[in-house]
Amino acid sequence: MLTATSEKDALAMLASRSLFPMSVALSEQSKQGASGASRRVPSRYLTVFYNQLSDLLKSGVPLLRSLQLLEDQTSHPTLRAVVQDVREQVADGSRLNDAMRRHPKTFNFLSVSMVKAGEEGGFIEEVLSRIAAFNEHQEELRGKVTGAMIYPLFLMIVGLGIVTVMMVWFVPEFAAIFERMKDQGTLPWATTTLLSISDAIQNQGLLIVAAIGGGIFGIVSYFRSEEGVKNLDRWKLKVPGLGGILLNLAVARFCRMLGTLLKNGVPILQSLRIAKDASGNIVLAEAIGNAADNVSSGQSLAVPLRASGQFSRDLIEMIAVGEEANNLENVLINVADNMEKRTSRRIDMVVRLLEPMMLLVMAAVVTFVIAALLLPVLNMSATA
Repeated sequence: MLTATSEKDALAMLASRSLFPMSVALSEQSKQGASGASRRVPSRYLTVFYNQLSDLLKSGVPLLRSLQLLEDQTSHPTLRAVVQDVREQVADGSRLNDAMRRHPKTFNFLSVSMVKAGEEGGFIEEVLSRIAAFNEHQEELRGKVTGAMIYPLFLMIVGLGIVTVMMVWFVPEFAAIFERMKDQGTLPWATTTLLSISDAIQNQGLLIVAAIGGGIFGIVSYFRSEEGVKNLDRWKLKVPGLGGILLNLAVARFCRMLGTLLKNGVPILQSLRIAKDASGNIVLAEAIGNAADNVSSGQSLAVPLRASGQFSRDLIEMIAVGEEANNLENVLINVADNMEKRTSRRIDMVVRLLEPMMLLVMAAVVTFVIAALLLPVLNMSATA
């Protein structure tokens, strides 16, 4: 076993001994050290971490000293272990984004990509502040959605419990009463459906639960694969209502990152290749990557972005005007600001609609059960 600070250093050490390995892999102990602390950390702790690291760097504190201070003062044990590993990797010569990439459960792909862009463009402090603001916005949105869903979810749980009890114990009592109508073919379809569901729950309840659990596990496993992640990102952009919101957020992140990179003097081709990952969507990143290839062949940015079909017409026109006026970086940042404001208003509207929609769904289920039980009784009363 060879001891080295990184895979690159291990290869260099072997080459100096005239050894050329077939492959280089971490030992089990190293793997545990690299990933053992990579458990999930609550978003609120990460927001504080990003804000504090940004403030320290803006104040002129070196990166290693900043990481040491944050490691000493953080109260979350998992985050402390992660920051310790990040500090050690940076001390060994790794870049901050490479050190963060070792902990995918703590630092998501979007955050790592944005940190990489900040390091490339020399504005890491601004990027860290932006990540903190984004996390804070996500937490606020999650709180709004959770608050809007508490009451409907409570009603749904209670309603499903009542419906399950009715299906298992109450509905079967009516089966004998409705048997003659079933033989005569006069039983309403709603009642027939209800009785079939009740029989399935009683006779195959465990099998149904197992099938649902297996289906959920299979779906989650698929969406964790490379192909699944790509298809999920494509599906997100096509969901009615939600797709437009997610697309706007991704485009806003891309525009802000690209504008910031250009404003800090990074060439446009390099900026495009860095900023495409900041969108957080593989489909959009591929479209931007293709646009970068076309820009390298001499076209303007607006032309390949229009051809990708992922960007709205008004956004393309603004980018074209920005290129003609040689003011693209400011145009992109203004576009990002406006898109984020419009998207925030749309999100607020969707959150307000969640509660009445959930109530309508529960009302429809309860109405169906009651109607399915009462219709045969009303029919028998009418014919009596």
